[in-house]
Amino acid sequence: MSQAQGAATAPLAVASPEHATGNVARLAIAQALAGANSTVLYATGAVVGNMLTPHKAFATLPISIFVVGMAACTLPAGAIARRYGRRAAFLTGTGCGVAAGLLSMLAVLSGAFWLFCIASFFGGVYAAVVLSFRFAAADCVAPARRPRALSAVMAGGVFAGVIGPQLVTFTMDMWRPYTFAATFVAQAVVAVLCAIVLMGVRLPKPSTAEITGGGRPLSVIVRQRRFVTAVTCGVVSYLIMNFLMTAAPLAMRLCGLTQQSANLGLQWHVIAMYAPSFFTGRLITRFGAPRVVATGLALLFAAAGTGLLGQDTGHFWATLILLGLGWNFGFVGASALVLESHRPEEKTRVQALNDFIVFGLMAVGSFASGGLLTSFGWDTVLRVAFAPLCLAVAALSLAGMRRQGQAA
Repeated sequence: MSQAQGAATAPLAVASPEHATGNVARLAIAQALAGANSTVLYATGAVVGNMLTPHKAFATLPISIFVVGMAACTLPAGAIARRYGRRAAFLTGTGCGVAAGLLSMLAVLSGAFWLFCIASFFGGVYAAVVLSFRFAAADCVAPARRPRALSAVMAGGVFAGVIGPQLVTFTMDMWRPYTFAATFVAQAVVAVLCAIVLMGVRLPKPSTAEITGGGRPLSVIVRQRRFVTAVTCGVVSYLIMNFLMTAAPLAMRLCGLTQQSANLGLQWHVIAMYAPSFFTGRLITRFGAPRVVATGLALLFAAAGTGLLGQDTGHFWATLILLGLGWNFGFVGASALVLESHRPEEKTRVQALNDFIVFGLMAVGSFASGGLLTSFGWDTVLRVAFAPLCLAVAALSLAGMRRQGQAA
């Protein structure tokens, strides 16, 4: 039996049956509320950055710092979860979400670009913790149901796709002349509501082996082909999604389109990111994670290609929708591969390391996005996206050929 197979079949401590359904439901609701944090920032980050900074090349810097916050805090969040339990990490994250909203409001009132960047970092911390909800859901159920539980929680993001953009649309001009100030206050309130929901989550306490760092060394785990493939595809799926979504709202404004059009495009993008999660878990169970990941990569190729066809509202919206669909299949499928790469006592270390790598490399793309857009235009941003996609396809194909060789 291979290491990956041993990890997949190892016994897993799960929540009691009476808590399992309630936990998944609460995590899905929390995903809907907390996901609005990222949606608000992506809808406003580049626009507010453009308003506050005198150097327009730095307009997307707040979104890049948001991604840095995600990368920098995945390992500390994993350490908190390993030592004190996942709920402690969740509440730490929602506290950072409240801080992000209030600091963003103060930044708009004072016209302080640097303060908005600090607020974006706290928003990234919150987002990093929120993405661990998908793995927490896997703790609630038996191994055979882990892909469905993971997918069910991700489906809560559909509502984030509605809450976030509508929050921006209805509050952006509420506190005139301070555009978006009321939006960020509302964002902080939503983070408080998320904390209240998470207070009711009942998850298994960390085992002694997990607290003490039991299991195999990370150096052994990261050399597994399944883990390498999972990380590569997870990185590329999230990198391309963030790379294009970061630039899209500002690109739409630079093309003469309205903020309302950008908000609606982002709304449908986020809905497309999470709506497939209602059935992604079943697809993974039936066809296997590698095929689902391959579908996601194909959709990401289609997103970049569609954007190159034109720069009107329809092309931007189609690009964003395909981008969201591709991210879902690619990232959820890659997350399922991660679940097959570790043993129960290794889970928080391996999951935190996976997210650290994903968000750390994603930050590189986020920093590059704004400069490419302002210097070379939207078409260049789209063309650059093809290179990492080809890398992910190569990694997935190589892993598939090795599996076929072993089967033969």
